[in-house]
Amino acid sequence: MSTSTISIRRARTEDADRLSDVFDETWREAYRGIIPGICLEQMIARRGPAWWCAAARRGRPLVVVEAADTIVGYASYGRTRGSILRTAGEVDEIYITPAYQGLGLGRRLFRAIRNDLADRGMGRVGVWSLADNERALAFYVGQGGIVVGQSVERLAGALLPKVGYRFG
Repeated sequence: MSTSTISIRRARTEDADRLSDVFDETWREAYRGIIPGICLEQMIARRGPAWWCAAARRGRPLVVVEAADTIVGYASYGRTRGSILRTAGEVDEIYITPAYQGLGLGRRLFRAIRNDLADRGMGRVGVWSLADNERALAFYVGQGGIVVGQSVERLAGALLPKVGYRFG
């Protein structure tokens, strides 16, 4: 896959259909076997085009990665929503479709997010990852993340441990 025509831009409401597809594809690949099956399917079903259209209108930044005129990833981020990570900014979600993973797009996207947050006075950034998502854990360590917290996410009666990373 060529990465020569890559752009990162704010999501628009007309991106909603493709964002729904990207969410479906990335979450199935990342969380199958980690998040209980029915719960995962329900989460994916809730994030249809209408949800993404509303998300693009909200104040919290939502950006997309385009490669060859198609959306292949996204990220949402903003001011930290909790106190455990002790950061000003937080990455809520960052995903690249499986066909485009391993090409450096995640690193580019993460760097762009950190730069945007720093420009807004949020130089210290945090992110949570499910502890069983080994690829995400390796990604955050590779980006210089330091483990600063642990917690548990409760989904469909399952307790899913998560790890908090801090950058900056």
